Amino acid sequence: MTPTYPAPTSVPGDLWGRRQRDPLLRAVAGVTTAYMRSLRFLYRTDLTPPVSDGSRRMLVRERRMVAHDENVVSLTLTAPTGGELDRWRPGAHLDLELPSGRRRQYSLCGDPADSRAYTIAVRRIPDGGGGSLEVHDLLHPGASVKVRGPYNAFPLALPGHGSTADGLHFVAGGIGITPILPMVRLAHRLGLDWSMVYTGRNRESLPFLDQLAEFGDRVTVRTDDGDGIPTAAELLGAVTDSSAVYCCGPIPMIEAIDDALPPGAEFHYERFSPPPIVDGRPFEAELARTGEVVVVPADRTALDAISDVRPGLAFSCRQGFCGTCAVRVEHEGRTSGQMLLCVERTQDERVVLDI
Repeated sequence: MTPTYPAPTSVPGDLWGRRQRDPLLRAVAGVTTAYMRSLRFLYRTDLTPPVSDGSRRMLVRERRMVAHDENVVSLTLTAPTGGELDRWRPGAHLDLELPSGRRRQYSLCGDPADSRAYTIAVRRIPDGGGGSLEVHDLLHPGASVKVRGPYNAFPLALPGHGSTADGLHFVAGGIGITPILPMVRLAHRLGLDWSMVYTGRNRESLPFLDQLAEFGDRVTVRTDDGDGIPTAAELLGAVTDSSAVYCCGPIPMIEAIDDALPPGAEFHYERFSPPPIVDGRPFEAELARTGEVVVVPADRTALDAISDVRPGLAFSCRQGFCGTCAVRVEHEGRTSGQMLLCVERTQDERVVLDI
C-alpha cells in the first residue's frame, strides 16, 4: 500500500529547507568546506586527480542489497588507486554521471570517518527516468563512474555548534534514510540527546534496518502495513519547542510535520521527489535550432513535454537546484537569460529556447 498524507497547503520553496533559515550558517559552512578542500589539495599527493570537467573517475568496489525486497542497492566507491578521498559531513551528496550520460544526485550514507570510500544507496524505480535502473543494472563491482562532489546543502548543525537546540529528532521515510543515517551515527558518537522515527510501506522495503538496530529504542520503526499510516504527531514524538528536527521523505510528510511543529522548533528537510505543479499555465516552447514548437500543458513541466520530442535532454535532480537542465532563452535572436526546464515556466504565451 502506498502511503498517503493530507494534501499540502503549500509547497516547500526549495529542495532543502528549514523553518528558521540561517543564511550566515550556510555561508560559513560553504566557505569552511571550500577552505578545507583547498588545504587537502595543497598538502596531499595521493588524491585522485580531477579530469578537465571537474569530475573524478571512481570504481565500484562493493555492491550489496540493503533491503529485503532487493529494490535498494548499496554501492561502495573508491579511487582507482585506493587513495584518500575528500572529507564530507553528514547530509552531503555526490553527483554521478551514469553510463548513458544522465546525471543524478545520491546522498552519502556511509561513515564520514572512512576517508577511502564513499557509499551511496539507490532504490530501483521502474518509471523514475532511468537513473536508478542504470545503477541497478550496470554498476557492478569493477565498473567505472564519473563523480563530482561531495557537496552539502543539507548540513547537520550540532547543538552548541551552529544550533541553539537542546535535542535532535530525525524522521526518515523509506529511501530518505540515506542522508539521515550518517547524522544519526554522528549524534550517537558524540553522545547527544537524539531520537528517530523511520517509516515506510513494510519492513521488507526499508533499507539499513540492521545498522539501525545497534541504536536500540532510540529508533522507532513504523510501517504502514503494521501500524497504519503515521500522523505528524506520531512522527514527531516528544519534540519540543527547543528541538531541531531533520526530515527526509515525500513532500506531504514534510508539510504535515512542518504544520505540526512547536513554534520554536528548528526544521531542516530534504526531499527527493519533484515539486508538484501549482496553478500552472500552458505555454509554447519554440526550439530555436529547428523552429519546432512544443506545447507545454498546465500540468506538465517543460522538461517532460520537450523530452517527448527530444529524449536526449540533459537533466538530473528535477527539482531546480543542480542546473543540469538549464537552457538559454532567446529574444529577438539574442540570449536573454536561462530557464530551468524542470521547474520554471514562462508567463508569456511562447518562449524560445536554444534547443
